[in-house]
Amino acid sequence: MKKDRGKIALLVSDSLKAQAGAEALRQAHDWAPFAEADACVVLGGDGYLLHVLHRMIDSNAVKPCYGINLGTVGFMLNRNASSRPIAERVHRAREVEVSPLAMDAVGRDGVHHRFYAINEVSLLRETRQTAKLEVAVNGKVRMPELACDGVLVATPAGSTAYNLSANGPILPLGCRMLALTPISPFRPRRWRGAILPESAKVSFRVLEPEKRQVAAVADQKEVRDVAEVHITAARDHRLTLLFDPGKTLEERIFAEQFQA
Repeated sequence: MKKDRGKIALLVSDSLKAQAGAEALRQAHDWAPFAEADACVVLGGDGYLLHVLHRMIDSNAVKPCYGINLGTVGFMLNRNASSRPIAERVHRAREVEVSPLAMDAVGRDGVHHRFYAINEVSLLRETRQTAKLEVAVNGKVRMPELACDGVLVATPAGSTAYNLSANGPILPLGCRMLALTPISPFRPRRWRGAILPESAKVSFRVLEPEKRQVAAVADQKEVRDVAEVHITAARDHRLTLLFDPGKTLEERIFAEQFQA
């Protein structure tokens, strides 16, 4: 059932393109403050939308977001081309639910860090030395040693981003699966990764950490020199993106798989 979207807030990136595009919108609607809004219009690129969604998670104030692309790629946003009033576009939009990941990283200094990822959590070597990782799923070691430049766990929404560039699989929205994808694996050389249920807990332990330092990154948040990392689906922080009818994120993920 579609929730009330009567009060709408406007959030705009600092980029010159987004600021220029916001001028007409500011005059076209009676915008509400963010705290009182039922939904948000977000102007900018994918990076700014991710910034807004992370800010909502951190403040525990999650609202449906209708993004308008005034950035570069705009994979998670709507096109900036419509003659319809903005309030009508937001009201007619279809909802797409996105589940982020929770990354719990423990540094070699023993400090615990928790960050959320909407696209992916990645582990990356910090030095010229190949990273060596133990890979466990649901507490059972599945790979005693993975030698690689890194490894990542991607959500369906993030499966067309870094994951795809690392030759990982594209996951349909709503499949409740995760992609576990190695980055330039050396041993085992032919391992292509795995597709796991969203309920899985994925854990990595850094082997030879004194010699082979590894950083963990949840979207833009980085923890350097980690000892172990645990990744789970954050089901209590589900997010809602709004798309014009016929232009949903699901359709874009399908289209990505049939590009020449």
